[in-house]
Amino acid sequence: MQWWEGAIIALAGLWAGLINAVVGSGTLVTFPVLVALGYPPVTATTSNAIGLITGSITGAVGYRSELEGQGRRLTRYAVASLLGAILGAVLLLKLPADAFETIVPVLVGISVILVLVQPLLSRRLSNRTAVNRTASPLLYVLIFLVGIYGGYFTAAQGIMLVGVMGLLVADPLQRLNAFKNALAAVVNVVAGVIYAFVAPVSWPVVAVLAVSSTVGGLLGATVGKRLSPKVLRGVIVVIGVAAVVHLLIE
Repeated sequence: MQWWEGAIIALAGLWAGLINAVVGSGTLVTFPVLVALGYPPVTATTSNAIGLITGSITGAVGYRSELEGQGRRLTRYAVASLLGAILGAVLLLKLPADAFETIVPVLVGISVILVLVQPLLSRRLSNRTAVNRTASPLLYVLIFLVGIYGGYFTAAQGIMLVGVMGLLVADPLQRLNAFKNALAAVVNVVAGVIYAFVAPVSWPVVAVLAVSSTVGGLLGATVGKRLSPKVLRGVIVVIGVAAVVHLLIE
């Protein structure tokens, strides 16, 4: 890794950590950067997932006040995310690399669409009451499915989590965001541990992302919420579209 490559990856990790804590989809920043620097898609995914673990954890810790009294719910949701992450990581490792390279542009495209529709979703959820409803079994199934997606390809899993939870439980948006950060951290940790032992990983990339995303996660949980969501979302969409184009023309 050249020094300038490390600098670019560090900036991407900082931005990704901040974005993940605020709106999610930080992978749509780091993944295209790694691919553009010449890393194979699978290596970029595994290195990215491990490198962003610390940032996802700091982002979750920054929202801990929103989860006071929600320990039992979080534990149940986390079990579903954990099981899904295991299956998703196994799929990444078992499916042929060609299959992954075919699927990734589709997943990135879906992620970009989810980023675009998030403002509408957020407005709809902000009108919900703060009274919790008993979660249906469908919620756990959907969290499990998002966990599979997150274990396979992490981009926009946070937005997916907010979406499915917002449809089936009535909580304030900030609490949903706190659940999102915690469950995304679970998925990243589980998938990252699996990747570390059996997948192709660039450890220099992991080291740079781990440090920079940690700082980004801390910023995102504090001052990041004051930044314009439109600016963050615009950057994500532009980079995501560029990633799809780059992957399709390779």
